[in-house]
Amino acid sequence: MDIVVKGRKTEVPERFRKHVAEKLNLEKIQRLDAKVISLDVEVSKEPNPRQADRCDRVEITLRSRGPVIRAEAAASDPYAALDLAAEKLGARLRKQHDKRFSRRGARRVSAAEVPDHVPGVATLNGTGATATEEGADQVPTKKVGSLEVQGEGPLVVREKTHVAAPMTLDQALYEMELVGHDFYLFVDSETKEPSVVYRRHAYDYGVIHLRTDTMITQEHSPEAGGTLGG
Repeated sequence: MDIVVKGRKTEVPERFRKHVAEKLNLEKIQRLDAKVISLDVEVSKEPNPRQADRCDRVEITLRSRGPVIRAEAAASDPYAALDLAAEKLGARLRKQHDKRFSRRGARRVSAAEVPDHVPGVATLNGTGATATEEGADQVPTKKVGSLEVQGEGPLVVREKTHVAAPMTLDQALYEMELVGHDFYLFVDSETKEPSVVYRRHAYDYGVIHLRTDTMITQEHSPEAGGTLGG
């Protein structure tokens, strides 16, 4: 397998091509992913003088039998941008490798071992009731966001609002691989519906579309015959 280096609206000097070959160690990459098919490096330059500190951009695209892995970075020169992009690529490759390894090495946990592997798991007292039920009256309740939480539980509520333009499914998959996440929330440009793409097992993807049904909304409305109010 060779590394393909190309420039977009810019020339790529031979010295930089040699640096790419040295920086992206193919043997190391193939140890992390033995099914690599191609490795492309694209260099581009931003002509805007106001972005002089980020004028050179390097995007690395690794294609294999699994998901496409991309890493990009921008800096004041292409060599620094390549170093940053290579670090991101290495981190994502290691993440994928560790995920595959953990799936293969996973084993069943016996019932006796559950408390050792699952923090906060319910335990039984001498009468057979759970310790949680026994001490429920003494557990303080607090408000976390819009929820009521008993005790110090590991529940963390954080709300985020993002502004994003509608995009196609292909664009959403690209953005998901770009940020290195296992899922990506977007608005479908064709249906205008909130949707989520996510990575499934065996290196394939899934997509979930959320569609509003006015009949269901009315059926579950407090004003609709007191359905929720009782």
